[in-house]
Amino acid sequence: MKSLLKLSDVCYAYHSRSGETCALENISFQVQPGEFIAVVGPSGCGKSTLLSLISGLLIPESGTILFAKREGEGGPPSDFAAGSSADGPVNSALREKIGYMLQKDHLFEWRTVYRNVTLGLEIQHRLDDGGKARIDKMLRDYGLERFRDARPSELSGGMRQRAALIRTLALGPELLLLDEPFSALDFQTRLAVCDDVSAILHREKKTALLVTHDLSEAVSMADRIIILTKRPARIRKIIELNFEQEGLSPLARRSTKEFQEYFNLLWEELNDNE
Repeated sequence: MKSLLKLSDVCYAYHSRSGETCALENISFQVQPGEFIAVVGPSGCGKSTLLSLISGLLIPESGTILFAKREGEGGPPSDFAAGSSADGPVNSALREKIGYMLQKDHLFEWRTVYRNVTLGLEIQHRLDDGGKARIDKMLRDYGLERFRDARPSELSGGMRQRAALIRTLALGPELLLLDEPFSALDFQTRLAVCDDVSAILHREKKTALLVTHDLSEAVSMADRIIILTKRPARIRKIIELNFEQEGLSPLARRSTKEFQEYFNLLWEELNDNE
């Protein structure tokens, strides 16, 4: 299967008057279409920096980040379209392949739920009949239709995250970058929202890359887990998750014997690294 995303020997450092801080060093991995990958590592090791590089918000100092070509996309013979590298930034067409969910939902209180979820399409001048139909369907499918005219303050934490996800999916991204999107939620809501988001991503057949500090969250949601070392972050290990029963929800995974085994493995790897 052709990869959707390919990182090769990516390095990045932050520069200031006091010197250079190397954040990431020789990061290489590939992401397959439909895959859910979690990235874990010590606090401050550069997990969010990695997402910023993939999204094109930052440019690698060395190495390359490449995206698979869409069907019919032009350019030189290759499985990949141009991405970002030290030679130049990602272009605007490739940015459209990416959806980015941050730690906060960033819903605007002066806009209704409907006008919040249509915001991205408005900005890109793509709020046509087709876009409106997709929004209406997602609001129905994901339990927010009756709240379309409500304000964000009238929603629960889980409903706000669903609205933020609909806003992201409305743009039709091929890859979702999730930067600890559940961290602001209480534990009970977090469990429910993990199930919600996982079900939505599988239903929409989306590829996702999740950064999280929560090892339980990583094991319950991911197909593979990338473990980073402390700064400068390198890839310590990539763990492929296999559960005896396939198709389990994140909440159901937490009750399996494999869940505890993978959690203990992650804990040992991170503590050995420290």
